[in-house]
Amino acid sequence: MARLSVWGLFRRLKTRVWAVKRIARALKLFLPMTRDVLKGDFRPIPWSAFGTMALALAYLVMPFDLIPDFLVLLGVVDDVLIVGWLLNRVDTQLADYRAWKSATEAVTASSRTPS
Repeated sequence: MARLSVWGLFRRLKTRVWAVKRIARALKLFLPMTRDVLKGDFRPIPWSAFGTMALALAYLVMPFDLIPDFLVLLGVVDDVLIVGWLLNRVDTQLADYRAWKSATEAVTASSRTPS
């Protein structure tokens, strides 16, 4: 097995920036989407996004993992990979909410501008 250099690891992470951005976008949108669903402003309810987020949170707090957390580095990498993959899926499931949110923000912005 080839030894990973710091430079090689940095280069791999640099090519995966899109995944990190999608994960951050999912986390940034999920709480406002939940608030809009609870207030009744956004329908239909994206049950798949709620289920995937619940699965990601459960995987983080459950003591049972694919690789146990007592194997310090491997256990953490396992959690990051699985939860990152699930949050990436949440981001794709929030496409309808993202479109609705941008449309409502455009309407409120146009109603604020003086005619």
